[in-house]
Amino acid sequence: MRLNSKDETLKRNYIQTYQYLIKEYEQIKKKEHAIYKTVKEFYKAHRTCPQTFLKYHARYKQSGGKDSSLVPGKRGPKYRTRRASSELERLVLEIRDRGCNKYEIHSILKAKLGQQAPSPSGIYNILVRHNKNKRSVKMQEVKRQIMKEKAGELGHIDSHHLSKDTIRGDKQRYYIVCVVDSCSRVAWAEVVEDLKALTVMFAGLRCLNYLASEYDIKFAEVLTDNGAEFGTKVSVNKDQHPFERMLKELGIKHRYTQPYRPQTNGKVERFWRTLNEDLIERTDFDDIEEFKKELMQYLLYYNKMRPHQALNGKTPDDVAASCQRIM
Repeated sequence: MRLNSKDETLKRNYIQTYQYLIKEYEQIKKKEHAIYKTVKEFYKAHRTCPQTFLKYHARYKQSGGKDSSLVPGKRGPKYRTRRASSELERLVLEIRDRGCNKYEIHSILKAKLGQQAPSPSGIYNILVRHNKNKRSVKMQEVKRQIMKEKAGELGHIDSHHLSKDTIRGDKQRYYIVCVVDSCSRVAWAEVVEDLKALTVMFAGLRCLNYLASEYDIKFAEVLTDNGAEFGTKVSVNKDQHPFERMLKELGIKHRYTQPYRPQTNGKVERFWRTLNEDLIERTDFDDIEEFKKELMQYLLYYNKMRPHQALNGKTPDDVAASCQRIM
């Protein structure tokens, strides 16, 4: 369901919800609330994100109490006057020449510059200004050196959080766990309600089982970041970690992303971007079950019908049918 000016019911729901929350919040601030002593208790009880609530609260006060200020609006214009320093642009272009995409460049620079690193969208703007947003033949040759030639040689696994506005009226936080085959780009994903190691382990196992049964893809290695749900590279008791133990039982080697190297999880990061653009952005769903159904239908479309630029216009399903498997 799309949020627009014609949907008066949805607008009314936003207005009534935030009016109620603002009234409760101000009673707490005046120490007049009969139940909550602190705003922390208030946020927890209503399962409200403090940053989002305070944004609407400030907007409501600045507008003089206008109801229209409580309705989500379109994003403002992007600022085009800000420019990165010449030294930072030089670093971005140097890494780009190694064939890295904007997410990989961001990961590399974040490890070096921390919070001063430009965002992926900022990096893309730099590449556009220097006419390097499309890979040259030389970049493609460098990138191909790390691409896998057989299905199952390497799987990319990652988790991704859904915006709280994705499921209408549902304050529960939801996440997606996805597995992408490096060779064929075949992907499968599962929705979960938390990122606990055990939860992610079962979701990852379901994805691996699906790819094995539907595409006969059994992985020799998987690549993840160092998130707690996957286990860290420096952890000692890997047998005690559910995800690590699952990979060991399946005979799958666990690899971890490293800064300053192109072997990051770029393929699954690109999948997240595609999923957001095609299915999630500017859309909300009636409930989580509707989203799960839509996600499953999208994954079937993505694998079997959607042409993939990196696969020369073929679908992941086409490539999976023709490429070799690991022995």
